[in-house]
Amino acid sequence: MTDTQEEAKNKAGDEATRDTEVLRIAIQGERGSNSHMAALEMLGTIDIVPCSVSAEVVAAVVQGRVDAAVLPIENSLHGSVAEHYDLLMEQPVRIERESLLRIRHNLIAAPGVMLDDIKVVLSHPVALSQCRRYLSALTATRKARATPFYDTAGSVKHVMAERLRDTAGIAPELAAEEYGAEILVRGIEDHVQNYTRFHLVRRATDARDPALPPPDKMSVAFAVEHRPGTLVKALQALADAGVDLTQIESRPVPGKPWEYVFYVDLRIADAAMADRAIAALLPHCGMVKELGRYKAA
Repeated sequence: MTDTQEEAKNKAGDEATRDTEVLRIAIQGERGSNSHMAALEMLGTIDIVPCSVSAEVVAAVVQGRVDAAVLPIENSLHGSVAEHYDLLMEQPVRIERESLLRIRHNLIAAPGVMLDDIKVVLSHPVALSQCRRYLSALTATRKARATPFYDTAGSVKHVMAERLRDTAGIAPELAAEEYGAEILVRGIEDHVQNYTRFHLVRRATDARDPALPPPDKMSVAFAVEHRPGTLVKALQALADAGVDLTQIESRPVPGKPWEYVFYVDLRIADAAMADRAIAALLPHCGMVKELGRYKAA
């Protein structure tokens, strides 16, 4: 084999390795959580990196310890995740994709445990609040008490690690698979129409995946001067640029009482429209940051 053939073979091998590399994806919470499920739906085979808090998730992206992160941004029942808006604004990251996940809560316990054995139900406070009717009935009929825990999937992990026979967790089906537990009751949420919107977040400097479909949505953060009418003028400028405003969220500016950063989601027809929207905001705003262009879920 000649040197040229050897180089070509090595190059092909390197490219094949890159093609089969498994992405490292950070999430807040434990394996088996809804964020884990959303990441799997978006990306397929991945290496999940659990993090205890959301700031740690984004830091892992910025520092290059993971390829990307999956973060919930909005729930159809409980609204927006304010902390995640702040992190998107403060850190050098961008939104590359979004997805919608139907949230299903299940009562999960160790194998062999019966419903009559359950005296304590653990889960994240949001999950507990989304299962109020079922938990009220469980309390009335079996005297079981609901207790807040740091994570949905983490509650199942705890039940299994501690070998608890009188305790169940409320978590996604994936948590039962992940920790070898069993589902006692499926779908205990109060509302069937319970969805969470997730963002796939990458470093701002990373190239966009060329395999992704063309963007038709954009997220932007901006701050207006603290004067009457400035927000109206900014929003009118967006309307004049031809974009469709689908969401607006406000967050207070730390250290500046009664001043706000506004987060908007815009539907765009093409890159030119997105550029016009940014240009339209600039004369009316003290700060404008584009958070990402991506395909709407």
